[in-house]
Amino acid sequence: MSIATLLQYLTIGSGVLLIISVLLQQRGASLGAGFGSSGELYTTRRGLDKSLFDTTIVLGFIFVFSILGSLLIA
Repeated sequence: MSIATLLQYLTIGSGVLLIISVLLQQRGASLGAGFGSSGELYTTRRGLDKSLFDTTIVLGFIFVFSILGSLLIA
């Protein structure tokens, strides 16, 4: 298995996991936002929400750098 093939698998895997982690995150808009109130409260991320947010950022970096790596190798 060459490094180019490994980077392709890494790109596909991190892309799929990135999509899943983005879809699992909670939306900022509450039910009141649908009826006209702004609903803009600043809340800190805690627990699983913070871990999912950090994981999404790491997966984004892995995805981008795997694409850049495959472009440099090719």
